[in-house]
Amino acid sequence: MAQLTESVKPADARGRTAPPRTARRRKVRAGGAGKQHNGGPFAYAFLILAALVSLFPLYWTVVAASHTDTDIVTPPTPLLPGSHLIDNLKIVWDQVDMTKALVNSTIVAGTVAISTVLFATLAGFAFAKLEFRGRNALLTIVVATMTVPPQLTVIPLYQIITDAGWVGHLQSVILPSLVAAFGVFFMRQFLSEALPIELVEAARVDGAHSLRIIWHVVFPIARPAMAVLGMLVFVQSWNDFFWPFIALSQQNPTVQVALAGVGSGNHQIDHAVVVCAALVATLPLLLVFAVLGKQIVSGITAGAVKS
Repeated sequence: MAQLTESVKPADARGRTAPPRTARRRKVRAGGAGKQHNGGPFAYAFLILAALVSLFPLYWTVVAASHTDTDIVTPPTPLLPGSHLIDNLKIVWDQVDMTKALVNSTIVAGTVAISTVLFATLAGFAFAKLEFRGRNALLTIVVATMTVPPQLTVIPLYQIITDAGWVGHLQSVILPSLVAAFGVFFMRQFLSEALPIELVEAARVDGAHSLRIIWHVVFPIARPAMAVLGMLVFVQSWNDFFWPFIALSQQNPTVQVALAGVGSGNHQIDHAVVVCAALVATLPLLLVFAVLGKQIVSGITAGAVKS
């Protein structure tokens, strides 16, 4: 009698057997999965407003850089570009060697970004997929170094570069920043999820040595994260002021060190000239994002959607 009761299925008005509740729920979920929803007018209005708010500081920088100091400090503040941009640029180049500063910052930020991405990817791969004694302890030590304030290392670091005769030279800024603990941890976390250990083992079975595995397996998979890390390190190195201001001079400056000497004269700061110099210093960062934008977006969203 119990078997007969279990075999009877509930039927609808037409006499058809109704599917179980779990099957109907799965069907509803499967129908909604992967469905693309179009945003309504409110969503587009919000996105446009957010974009305008985000771009307004950059727009106002252009406006302020194209006016005189009197125009931007006297109410009402101008909201349209003026005609003094070229004049302010000439003043910037007359006060500091901005061309040399841009070249130096490009060399420093580019070298630091490339070296950090390379070494961090190698170390991240080792901590994520290689088995060796003391791996967890070493990773803990690397992460713990991020808690040390950089101000504590200024005196011994300055003593080292003084003994080496590097004061005022770019290597005093480049060498201490060739790799960062954050980059190692970032790549380790990414490769732990994105790189299947089966690919590494299959490559070893095929006779590939470690360098070939890194070049043909690790680097292609880690490319989005490498682009994100490269951009973050490049921006951080480009905007770094504290240590370059100590190690370098106005005769061989980076952009941030050069900005410290812009706009000051006769005990009065020309705000328009300072903003104009800041605009010049910002343009290379926008260029980097334009070049690496696709890789950056794909790296940030990697793992956000799972099947």
